[in-house]
This record gives sequence, structure tokens and C-alpha cells, in this order.
Amino acid sequence: MMSFVRRAFVLLVLGFLCVPLAALLTGGDWRAASLDAQDAGAVLTSLAGGAVSVGLIALMGTPVALYLARADGRRGAVVEALVLIPMLMPTLALGILLASFYGPAAPVGAAFARFGLVLTNSPAAFVLAGVYAALPTYIMAARGALAEVPQTLEQIARTLGDGPWRVFWRVTLPLAQRGLAGALALCWVRALGEFGIVLILAYFPAGMPVRLWVDVQELGIEAVFPLVAVFLLAALPLPLWLGLRARRAA
Repeated sequence: MMSFVRRAFVLLVLGFLCVPLAALLTGGDWRAASLDAQDAGAVLTSLAGGAVSVGLIALMGTPVALYLARADGRRGAVVEALVLIPMLMPTLALGILLASFYGPAAPVGAAFARFGLVLTNSPAAFVLAGVYAALPTYIMAARGALAEVPQTLEQIARTLGDGPWRVFWRVTLPLAQRGLAGALALCWVRALGEFGIVLILAYFPAGMPVRLWVDVQELGIEAVFPLVAVFLLAALPLPLWLGLRARRAA
């Protein structure tokens, strides 16, 4: 009896989770399904900006994640708190703070602008928003993957004469690669789906989330289903594949 109740409860929760997919298949006006030039531009903006953001996140976040995986005590707690603060902030509030710091009227934003790098309403601003949105998520997920690497294997490599950099590339990275790939997949979805920061900091050029919002305001919900479908096709396959691959390897 308990087994039946448990299965029924699981099926109920799964049905609840699948409601968005059912709405995608049954809702909207697919007879007039099409993407205009602005929609296509939003797709390209999100894919290109998201790819650059993920690359920067991997470069910036992996050393911090490794530090957190090996650190303990007060210093580790302080670093972790500083990583968590932007992740826990409401995204609109974070976007406002970033715009006030990187905007053209701010000293930092003006300094970058003098070198031709405008950090509001530009492709660079879109990348910046993606990095701020997804970097903390990557660091925390990557920390878990790196913490699972046995430190004894790293110590053995050091006794054989390998330096820290060589140990990381030959021992740590190969052993943590599945977890790090999963962390990158999560930050890919986070960067592509960010709306609050992008709305304030990088409204132009519009990525997919902002374009969806604009289309909903102008055309209504039923007219935006083609762009929703493209958004999901761009965001979901990679993390789904990595998650299933990690489960098979477990």
C-alpha cells in the first residue's frame, strides 16, 4: 500500500512539473508561427552573449571554486559569503546597482567608455549581465565537484615533482570534469534566462528574455510561443544531456 502511495505521489509531482510542457504543446497560435528579424536577432544575441559569458565564467570561477573546495575556517566562510551575496540578491536590485557602477555617469563606467567599452545597453553589457547572473551559481556547483576529488591523489602527484598548475591539469581537472561540465551547463541556462539584470543593464541589444517580454506586451501570450520554443531548444538540451550522462556514470 505504501509503495502504491509513493508511486502515486511521485506521478502527481511529475505531472505538476510537466504542466509547462503541456502548455507549450496545447497553447499558442501555432498556425501563424513565425519569427521576425528582431526575434532572430534576440536569439543570436543570447547565444553569442551566453557563450562568451560561460567562457569568462569558467576562467574566473574555477580558481575561486577550487579555493573554496580546499579552504576551511573563517577565510573560506568570508569568501563563500561574498560569492553568495549577488546570487541571493533580487536580480532587479542587482541590475540597478550594476548600472549605477558601470553606467556612463559612474567613474568606472566612464573609464571603460574612454577605451571604447560601453557597459550599458551594448553587447559587452549583455555579457557582463550574464556573468553576474551565473558566476556565483557556477562557483558553488563547481566547488562541490572539486571537493570530491581525493586530495591524496593530488599530494601523490606533488611528491612526484608536479607543481600546483600541473597537478590541477593532470589530476584535479580530469577527476572533476563531469561535475564541472554540469556546473557550466547550469550557468549556461542561468545566463541565457536572466531577465532582471539584463532589463536594467542591457536592454539593448535585446536577448531572448527581453524580447519575449516585449512581444508579450505588444502581441499577447499566444503570439510568442515560437520564440518560447526556440528559447527552450537553445537552453535545455545541453544541461539535460549532461545530467543524464552523469546519472549513467554514477
